[in-house]
Amino acid sequence: MISKETIEEIKARTEILDVISDYMELKKSGSNYRGSSPFNNERTPSFFVVPSKGFFKDFSSGKAGDAITFLMEAEGMSYLEAIKHLGKKYGIEVEEEEATDEEMAARNERESLFIVMKFAAQYYQDNLWKHDEGQAIGLSYFRERGFSDTTIQAFGLGYSLDLWDGLIQYAKDKSYNTELLEKAGLVVRKEARVYDRFRSRVMFPVHHITGRVIAFGARMLGQAPDQPKYINSPETDIYHKSHALYGIYQAKQAIRQEDYCYLVEGYTDVISMYQAGIQNVVASSGTSLTHEQIKLTSRYTQNITVLFDGDAAGIKASMRGIDMILEGGLHVKAVVLPAGEDPDSYARKLGGTAFTRYVKENQQDFIRFKIALYQAEVRQDPIKKAGIIREIVASVAKIPDPIQRQVYVKESSELLEMDESVLMTELNKIHLQQYRSAQKKAFFEELPEPEEALPDFAPEEDTSRDKTYYKEREITRLLILYGQLDIEAGFKVYHYIFQELEDVNIQTDIYADIHRLYRQKAEAGITVNDANLVEGSSSELTKEVIDLVVDHYVLSDNWELKFNIYVPRETNILHSVIERSVLELKFAYLEKLIRENRQKLMVEDMDEQIKVLEAHRVLKASQMEIARQLGIVIS
Repeated sequence: MISKETIEEIKARTEILDVISDYMELKKSGSNYRGSSPFNNERTPSFFVVPSKGFFKDFSSGKAGDAITFLMEAEGMSYLEAIKHLGKKYGIEVEEEEATDEEMAARNERESLFIVMKFAAQYYQDNLWKHDEGQAIGLSYFRERGFSDTTIQAFGLGYSLDLWDGLIQYAKDKSYNTELLEKAGLVVRKEARVYDRFRSRVMFPVHHITGRVIAFGARMLGQAPDQPKYINSPETDIYHKSHALYGIYQAKQAIRQEDYCYLVEGYTDVISMYQAGIQNVVASSGTSLTHEQIKLTSRYTQNITVLFDGDAAGIKASMRGIDMILEGGLHVKAVVLPAGEDPDSYARKLGGTAFTRYVKENQQDFIRFKIALYQAEVRQDPIKKAGIIREIVASVAKIPDPIQRQVYVKESSELLEMDESVLMTELNKIHLQQYRSAQKKAFFEELPEPEEALPDFAPEEDTSRDKTYYKEREITRLLILYGQLDIEAGFKVYHYIFQELEDVNIQTDIYADIHRLYRQKAEAGITVNDANLVEGSSSELTKEVIDLVVDHYVLSDNWELKFNIYVPRETNILHSVIERSVLELKFAYLEKLIRENRQKLMVEDMDEQIKVLEAHRVLKASQMEIARQLGIVIS
């Protein structure tokens, strides 16, 4: 358990902009910050951070909350994991006792896996630096590759001893159970035999974006005919290889500062470039590039430069990765290194400055890169040329931004010596095919399963929300945002709202709860704001409050200067805004009561009908009076 005082200290020190900026690129928008949703693919950024309130709001997914909520949503952390992560980030000591077998079993399994992976990483590092075998084989290998001790420590490199059960025995001595090691992918069970997965190999820990170890890559240094050169951790509850990028933890700050990212293939490529001073580099770790890895990179930059060695066959096999980057809406360039070189060897040969210069002088956009790659093959073969043209147009079709597509079509037209209209026709064909495929897929997805019987009754009437819901929502928004402002000395906005709505029952449960909670806190002498209003409240109420106070549309600070148009801000006309909102809510209630009253005219009893008509007259008169104040005409 973590003490309440420690949790409160962590919350007080936490800056939401600082936390979320570790995960994604944000740009200032008025007094807030804006970026692309980390939860959904979207073309128009709709993720907002409001530093003054400590909230984020993602309009595309509906998710909202504070820094802790963000970590739980974006990284799948538990509440306890998020608190510990923030404590580590801000240098606040979070006391934890050494975990026994019983305690480990009682903890959240995901947290247990993180703990055991940290334990294993430290074991492999100790082997490298303190064990004779590790120093003689592992440390010597890293130093021969030119890695400094500082770089080795920065990436947490290690060594697994030439033992079948080295980790198993050490873990037992420290009270870690073997089943947990197996769930973490650190040991292998075959029938009744259990043994270490990694033996006699140099170890490359794979870090989560938060710095926690989630997996290992391991390279054999000697030769063993029955053993692969590289082996990797299997997928676990905390490691999904399609979502991970090697080096992202070490690179994320540099990527944001440089506003572009180098993408390479292997662990040593990343480490050698890092040591050469090029820190904005990550690797797909030998796997095919995935949409999740691209999305992870896009949190920090929209610009990727892919580095290829001189193997033409390997480059062609990697073309799909470039198309996926384009599809993700990112800007991609490619660089081919000289024959026989890879990023690891070439960075060590040239050093950081010369390597960076080479990349900048030789990088090409994807069209020039593709054309150059296939030029020799297609020069004398019209059929092959037609094929490469279609392939390039297919790549352009993946770009979500229509203006960028048009620019690339024009460039392709010039480079391929092909009429622009022909390329546009081909592009439109591809988009039409994609549209038809999507429509067809949607049609079949909407069909009921074969064994599912169709309902034999008419669908229920649409129960969409009526006007009262939206009017209640608006008055609640105004209450939260401006409730503590003075209308006149000793009389605040919340006094006015509660006084005007004294005889009105808020009908939407969540808004009724907010009004009740606000009234309780105000009557207790608390200066109510959105932060202390949600303190200790349900996640539903917290999310609703954030939805109300975070505005999707932010007015540019220099709107008047740019266009000579003055747009009055809400605070400048607050009294009239609140007065009108109260009247509109009352008007909506009266409309609803009048509709309900009309239904009562169906009764046959004459006396009852007279009562209903009298009630209708009173309601209608009240509605007419409010309509007059609002300046609207009703029949």
